[in-house]
Amino acid sequence: MNRCYRHPDRETGVSCQRCDRYICPDCSTPGAVGYLCPEDAKDTIKVQRANFQKSLFASAPVTFTLIGLNVLVYVGQMLIPNLTDALVYWNVGKGTEYSTLLRAITSGFAHDPSSITHILFNMYSLFVLGTLLEPILGKIRFIIIYFLSLIGGLVAVGFLNPMGYAVYGASGAIFGLMGAFAVMFRTLRVNPVQMLVLIGVNVALSFLPGIAWAAHLGGLATGALLTATLVLIKNPKLEIVQWVVVGSFGGFLIGFFV
Repeated sequence: MNRCYRHPDRETGVSCQRCDRYICPDCSTPGAVGYLCPEDAKDTIKVQRANFQKSLFASAPVTFTLIGLNVLVYVGQMLIPNLTDALVYWNVGKGTEYSTLLRAITSGFAHDPSSITHILFNMYSLFVLGTLLEPILGKIRFIIIYFLSLIGGLVAVGFLNPMGYAVYGASGAIFGLMGAFAVMFRTLRVNPVQMLVLIGVNVALSFLPGIAWAAHLGGLATGALLTATLVLIKNPKLEIVQWVVVGSFGGFLIGFFV
């Protein structure tokens, strides 16, 4: 368990890109590469391009792994007949085997094979949000928010769109990351304008015909609630309570979905 070197009572998943000391959000300053501790933030050493590329991947390995899996599945959809039908989640109307928990997960890696913009826009959003949030949240918290937001989006679909149609794409999980950013943007010490514009555009596009808007809003709400629980509670004495609340919420989502 990593703790901030200036605030030992705070758990953190990010370290200074120059001295490797662990720092909490209050002690981190965005630099040309990742985040810097207060001492190194005063320095203005020029960062090489090769170091930037290495540090970006090293700071967000889960994000790049998710992007790789999504692209790999998309290529498979283009090459293998009927793979899309085997992966997507159907919101009632196609039989119980089309709306299982397994399909809820696999549908999050499948995209519309007839429109490359679907996966391109989702992967761009995942790249921007993931490389920003994963170093701060840590791998475990990031994974929890990502996949529970995916389930939360499908639970919302069941409530708000009780019709028979296919639901697929990483949008629900990505909207969960948008909800996480909305909760954390003050703590992140970054200019939120670009990200808030991205979130606003995505929310507006959610209501276009043919888009599962309920999955987007369900993922957004789930990500925001989880992040508020995982990040805003900083007292180490309440950490066990934090994980009990998150575990209970996740169990409720999965159980209710099933």
